[in-house]
Parts: sequence; C-alpha cells; structure tokens
Amino acid sequence: MAETTALKDAGTGGKPDRAVIRDALGVGVAVGLSGFAFGVTSAGSGLTLWQTCALSLLVFTGASQFALVGALAGGGSPFTAAAGAFFLGVRNAFYGLRLSQVLALPRAVRPFAAQWVIDETAAVALAQPTRRTARIGFWVTGLTLYVLWNLTTLLGALGAEAIGDTDAWGLDAAGPAVFLALLAPMLKTGTERAAAGLAVLLGLGLLPVLPAGVPVLLAALAAPLVLWAEGRRRGQGAGR
Repeated sequence: MAETTALKDAGTGGKPDRAVIRDALGVGVAVGLSGFAFGVTSAGSGLTLWQTCALSLLVFTGASQFALVGALAGGGSPFTAAAGAFFLGVRNAFYGLRLSQVLALPRAVRPFAAQWVIDETAAVALAQPTRRTARIGFWVTGLTLYVLWNLTTLLGALGAEAIGDTDAWGLDAAGPAVFLALLAPMLKTGTERAAAGLAVLLGLGLLPVLPAGVPVLLAALAAPLVLWAEGRRRGQGAGR
C-alpha cells in the first residue's frame, strides 16, 4: 500500500520537477564524459572507428563495453570477450523488471526505453518518490547520458591516434575506475561486500594463468558462492 502511494502518478508533496531534472542532468553529464576514455581505449585495442561507435550506440552499457574491448586487447577470443560483456550486462534485465513496475510506461514505448535501462537511469528513477518524477528522472538521465556517451566515444576514437599509447596515459583504467566508483556506494551489506571482494580476488588471481576474458566469467561465481555460504551459516545458526 505504501509503495502504491509513493508511486502514484500525481499528488502533492513530491519532489519538484526542477530538482529531479537537475539531479538527472548531473548524473548524465558526469558519467557521459567518461565515454571519451572508452573511445580511446577501444580504438587503441584495434577496433575501427565504426566498430567503436556501434558499441556505444547499440550496447550502451559502459562496464560491458570496457570488458569487451579489454578482453580483445588482451588477446582473448571474440567469443570469450562477448561472453564476459554479456554476463556484466545481465544485471540490466533485473533493473528492467523493477523499472517496468515503477515507470509503468505504455507498451509501445517500452522497447525504446529498454535501450536506456542501465545503472544510472535505474538509480535516478528508483530514488524518486512519485511515478511522475521517476519517469522524468529516467528519461532525462537516459537522454543526457546517451547523447554525451556517444559523442565522447566518437571524440575519443578520433583522438586516439593523436594521443598515442593509451596505456601510457592510463586511460585504459578510466572506465573500470568509473564503474567501481559507481558500484562502491551500492555495497551496503556485509554479503554484498563479501561478494564484491571475492569477485575481485577471483578476477585478479586468475588473470595471470587464464586467457583474457575468462577471469571475468569465473568472477561471476562470487555471488552464488557467497550466497551459498551465507545460507549455510544461517541454517547452522537456526539449528542451534
């Protein structure tokens, strides 16, 4: 009942539209500018200008894009690189399940909205008190981020040759750094922190001994392993 009231289409006492737009623009601009780092990294890994821009236009999920080009640059097979990017992007499907209830968009609009279901649009939309402001936050964040991300991807790819060695500039680490900065505040429970920590250990520990892209796939096992351990711990506690 409380959730229904909070997500009603209209009502008094909600967050002003101007404040929602301001917050959404802030997120869109801040994250959208990091597309430059992706453009440089992608072009530096051997992808053409058109391939780089197509990834941002069609895939449009930063972590998956960086995982893909990173694996390719490290000598991984296209299949392994694509598989790692896919598993990182699966989280967007879960965002979509929640956002479909919160936004309640018309059926004809949903296929277009699905392209913008990512970490940032989900975070802004789900933080709003009403359905109206959730829709505003989603669309403004999505539009701002999509335009800026693709524009800066193009600029980064065009400037890759002028910059030279992207590794020397450290731009290959910019994308993962942005992703970690967005992820860190979301780790609020001990279980979430344990899963993230184990994933890092698996990914870094297996990196020297496995082909590029494979450690990312195996790092995905961290979540079910931590959940299994947590369930067993609680079961033993209940048995006592």
